[in-house]
Amino acid sequence: MHLAVTTMQIDLHTLYFLLVGTLLTGAAMMLWERMAQPFRATELGFWASGSVIFTAGAIMAMNRFSLPGITGLAAANILFVLGYLTWLHGVRLLDGPVGGVRWYAALLLALALLWAVAGVHFPAAFWNHVAALPIAAICGLTALVTYRCRALRRLRSRPLAVAIPAGHALFYCARAFVVPPLAAAYGPDILSVVAKITMYEAVLYSIAVPMTFVSLVREEAQDRLRAAARTDYLTGLSNRHGFFEQGEFMLAARGTDAPVSLLAFDLDHFKAINDRHGHATGDAVIRLFATVVRDLIRDVEVPDPVVARLGGEEFAALLPGRGLAEARRIGEAVAARFAETSVEGIRATVSVGLAEARPGRSDLGQLLANADRALYRAKALGRNRVEVAGPAAA
Repeated sequence: MHLAVTTMQIDLHTLYFLLVGTLLTGAAMMLWERMAQPFRATELGFWASGSVIFTAGAIMAMNRFSLPGITGLAAANILFVLGYLTWLHGVRLLDGPVGGVRWYAALLLALALLWAVAGVHFPAAFWNHVAALPIAAICGLTALVTYRCRALRRLRSRPLAVAIPAGHALFYCARAFVVPPLAAAYGPDILSVVAKITMYEAVLYSIAVPMTFVSLVREEAQDRLRAAARTDYLTGLSNRHGFFEQGEFMLAARGTDAPVSLLAFDLDHFKAINDRHGHATGDAVIRLFATVVRDLIRDVEVPDPVVARLGGEEFAALLPGRGLAEARRIGEAVAARFAETSVEGIRATVSVGLAEARPGRSDLGQLLANADRALYRAKALGRNRVEVAGPAAA
C-alpha cells in the first residue's frame, strides 16, 4: 500500500522522461542484437523502429498542450498507434514475408479523421478513453499472432511473449470501458491517477517487450544451432547424434506393448561408385537415397519417425507403432524405389536389415546392432534385399 502511494506521487512529466529513456534503451538493445542475429535482422529492425516511433509519440505527448487545438493530442496518439503497428508487423514477419501495410495506413487515416471530426468536440474523452481502443485491439492482435506463430511454437519464452501484449490489451480495455464510470462516480480527479498508472505501466511495457523480443530471437538462434548439430549437412536428415537423441527419447516414451521397428540401410557397392564416378556423384547418390527413404516413410504416415544418416552410406529409420510385417513392407518399398531411380544414368541398390524392439525394452544401441546383423546377412545373400533379425531381442 505504501508503494502504491509513493508511485502516485511521481510527477507525470518525470514518468514521461523515464519512458523516453527506456524506449531508447530498448531500441539500442534491439539494434545491437540485430548485428548478431542476421537471420532476424528485419524483425529486429522493425521492433527497434517501433521503439523510436514510441519515443517520438512520448515527446509529442509531453508537449501536446504547446500545439494548437487537438494537434498535439492527435499526433501523439497516432504516433503511439503507429509504434504498436510496427511492433505487430515485426511479429508477423517471424513466419515469413507478409502484407498489410495498406490496412495499417487505412487505420491511421481513419484514426486521424476521427480525431479531426469528433476529437475536436471531445478532446479529453478521446485522449483518456477512445484512443485506448485501437491500442487494445492491436495489442490483442499481437498476442494472437504471437500465439499462432509457427516459428515460436517450441520456444520456452513464447507464453511470456503472448501474455505481455495480452495484459497490455486488457489494461487499455479497462481505460476505455472501466475508467469512464469510475470518473463519473468519483469525479475527474481520478483521471490524473489513471494517467500516472498508465505511464507507470507504459514504462514497464517498454522494458518488457524489447527484452522479450531479444529473448525470443536468441532462443530461436540457439534452437537452430541445436538442430544443426543434430542434422546431416548433405541430406538434411538427422545425423548419428540426432538419431540417438531422438530415438532414445522415443523408445523411453512408448507404451510397454507398442511396437517399434528399426530399418538399417547400407548402399551397395558405394565405394566403387565413388572410385569410378567421383565423390560429387557419390554425394548425389546419397542425396537421392535420402529423398527416397524420406518420401516413402512420409507416404505411409508413420507417426514421428526418426530417419537418419549414420555416416557414409549408412542410414537408419526408427518406426514407432510399426511391427515387423509393416516395417518390412516399408523397407522393401524403399529398396524397390531406389533401384528404379538413377543419378546421371547410374543405378544403385540398397541392402536393408530389420529388427523389432522387445516389449518393455528401450536399448536403441542393441536394436541397431540387431538390425546391422540382419543387414550384413542381406549383403552376404546377394544385396538389394531386406533381411529380418531373429525374434525381437532388443
